[in-house]
Amino acid sequence: MASFYKLLTGTYIHRNFLKPRAALHPFMCIHFVDYCSSHLQKQVASAHRVSQQRKSGEGIQEDHPKDIALDITSPDKKPDSFDKAIREEAMEHLRRLKNEIMAHWVGPEGRPIHEVIMEQAKVVWQFREKEDLEKWIVTSDKTIGGKSEIFLKMAKNNQSALLYGTLSSEAPQDGKSNQSGYCAMISRIPRGSFERKLSHDWSRFNTLYLRVRGDGRPWMVNIKQDTEFVQRKNHMYSYFMFTRGGPYWQEIKIPFSKFFFSKQGRIQDVQGPLVPDKISSIGFTLADKVDGPFFLEIDFIGVFTDPAHTEEFAYENSPAISPGLFKYNTWGTFE
Repeated sequence: MASFYKLLTGTYIHRNFLKPRAALHPFMCIHFVDYCSSHLQKQVASAHRVSQQRKSGEGIQEDHPKDIALDITSPDKKPDSFDKAIREEAMEHLRRLKNEIMAHWVGPEGRPIHEVIMEQAKVVWQFREKEDLEKWIVTSDKTIGGKSEIFLKMAKNNQSALLYGTLSSEAPQDGKSNQSGYCAMISRIPRGSFERKLSHDWSRFNTLYLRVRGDGRPWMVNIKQDTEFVQRKNHMYSYFMFTRGGPYWQEIKIPFSKFFFSKQGRIQDVQGPLVPDKISSIGFTLADKVDGPFFLEIDFIGVFTDPAHTEEFAYENSPAISPGLFKYNTWGTFE
């Protein structure tokens, strides 16, 4: 009676649990079936070897296997890895969302609000480790078939970033472009939880502050603005940065009022002041048409408040010069 009970129990377990079923939990099914499959395969392999030895000893010519191998295929583990990656990605975005909510209640960047209000200067980007380089993108006219090259790496003392390369104004031989020769370094757009685009709020400051060391070449500093106004969507504001060369560092201060509106490298007739409350990115472009090597070493990029600077906008629109020229007000609409 006991032997009959064990036989029935073994048959039930074999029929109901040794096959992967969709009703089971995926993670439980994977581990359980993997274990059962490997265990059964070992038993079948050993039984098969015993059968082969018995046949060779008895001299049997015909093969009549009495042991039938169970075709139990273990499911692939890629779904497990895929699900794990999805869970880790979701946890990372939830962690970012939690930090954003906490920072909103405590204050910007998690600091007390009174410290933020009294802040006179702020370092936005600095270069002290290789992770700081990942916040930037370098590009050149190679994207259109040019020959300029640009590279970004940490300096020897790991206290600054070195931007270097070779500028070539030779036009690509594609029959379409007749001009070339530019290299650029652009900051990545900050991202929040669930890959939301974030922006920098510099409304408490009025001046861009940089500490650089160059080779005497002029660079164009570009600030990209991202606002809700349709007329000012993804506007680019630019100004010049002149390096003096030599072994000494120089501190460059550019008021926001000096930046002029440009589009694809061309200064626009209709101008308007930069609104620094939603800045998406900043970039540096070299296009002085002087072929040869270049370098620019950057310590930090920040903003600060200059109490002596009271200028709101350095440029004006003159409808008297061009009758069709409209005035561009600070709200992003035409008058």
